[in-house]
Amino acid sequence: MTSQLPRGLTSLIPTSPTPTAGQRAAAQLLQLDQALLPIPVIAAAAELIADRLEDPDQTTRDAAGAVLAHLHAALASAAPRPAENQPAEPELGRRRPPA
Repeated sequence: MTSQLPRGLTSLIPTSPTPTAGQRAAAQLLQLDQALLPIPVIAAAAELIADRLEDPDQTTRDAAGAVLAHLHAALASAAPRPAENQPAEPELGRRRPPA
């Protein structure tokens, strides 16, 4: 008869179920740094993460709320878009005329 219980060192290591999306996000938030992203990418991420506010897992809802707050703050502090007739950045290989 073979035992299904872990043996040796593995029996001393606690195991846990697969982490939820919220637990993974919470771990990533602990190491939050800065990144530069285009405003449309931030807006799209906010839309996608907002769906997680209704997740059955409380940790996922909490993490989604925290991430969403960061994304909304980034969107609110973003610089206004330039005028339609003026490019946001100079094109490569061309000089901008003096103003």
